Amino acid sequence: MSEQDHKKHFFDKPENIQRVLKGFYAICIILVIADFAVHRHISLSWEEIPAFYAIYGFVACVVLVVIAKEMRKLIMRKEDYYDE
Repeated sequence: MSEQDHKKHFFDKPENIQRVLKGFYAICIILVIADFAVHRHISLSWEEIPAFYAIYGFVACVVLVVIAKEMRKLIMRKEDYYDE
């Protein structure tokens, strides 16, 4: 094995992963707070809901994951598909 195989990378340490996650959470909180402070030019009534875009993005992400899981059942082939 070479020296590069034993080299520690940034995400090998759990504390670095925790720091990155805390940074992402802080950014999300700041963006939700900014949503209350920044004036938006809305065109639809439901855009007036506080944190509408954060909620919309989260729901859209969850829906995409659920649809992908269901599509997997429909599209997935057997393991030995190419062996036949």
